[in-house]
Amino acid sequence: MTAVRPGLRTLLEPLTPSAAKAEVYAEDTYVQETVEHLRRSGREPGAFAREHSLLLLKPDAVVARAVEPTLDWLAANGFQVVGARRVAVNRHLVRAIWYFAWNIASPERRRLADLLAGISDALVLVLRGSDGELPVPVRLTEAKGPTDPRRRQPGHLRYVLGRHNFLLNLVHSPDDPADVLREFAILFDEDARAAVLAGGSASAADLAGELYASTPERSFERAAALARVRRDLLEVGVPVAAELSDADCARLLHEAWDAGHELDPWSVLVLGSYVLPMRAGTGPQTLPPVTAQTWLEGRS
Repeated sequence: MTAVRPGLRTLLEPLTPSAAKAEVYAEDTYVQETVEHLRRSGREPGAFAREHSLLLLKPDAVVARAVEPTLDWLAANGFQVVGARRVAVNRHLVRAIWYFAWNIASPERRRLADLLAGISDALVLVLRGSDGELPVPVRLTEAKGPTDPRRRQPGHLRYVLGRHNFLLNLVHSPDDPADVLREFAILFDEDARAAVLAGGSASAADLAGELYASTPERSFERAAALARVRRDLLEVGVPVAAELSDADCARLLHEAWDAGHELDPWSVLVLGSYVLPMRAGTGPQTLPPVTAQTWLEGRS
């Protein structure tokens, strides 16, 4: 194992309350790439990471027509959109972003996430705000609301966008400033980063219109998804019972996958998000999530 880069580790330590993250990220290619690019562009990486964040509107946000409500919510909550880019999503990008969290992801969750990546491109917003007691990315993560829909509160972005479920949560943002440095290089190549830093990007509303034009609006309801899966299976000669429990639906999806049946991806994704396990094992993530509470505790 190579030695941790001391200069980069020193830069990262004030940008996360996690000593483990600072150590690991000091050797992370994406972090190194962003830091080098920012410095070459005359920007101080620590200040950039504290004053900016990224908001990934995933393909499910496109299907839900969630861009305009998100833009309204951001403006009302003190976040300024300074860049917007359409980004192609694939399994490698997904794994890069959640690399340090997906050690606890179930195989089914990974498979569904790959289906989601094929639904549409994503929209990435670059945001700026005031760096106060909470840096911008920490404040955005807190205000966005948790992944678990049962814990979302009125006013949270995810609550405003609709109470879907654990997997179909529409948006993602970096937890803390260290994550901003890493995800900036995951989501954007050098040319895209340079354009964002120069303030040259299309409007988010225009990009949303392009995405909507190529991606139909669909139902997020379990019943509608099951009806479409049932129809697809009947067309290939697989009988499906009229009433199915969650366990029955999970078994049906596994059997269809094993048999190689072609099913409507969105319907499989929605049904699977309700009935398939999302977590494997009982251990923690490789790097634990950062919240406003852990940030403040780490600064005290």
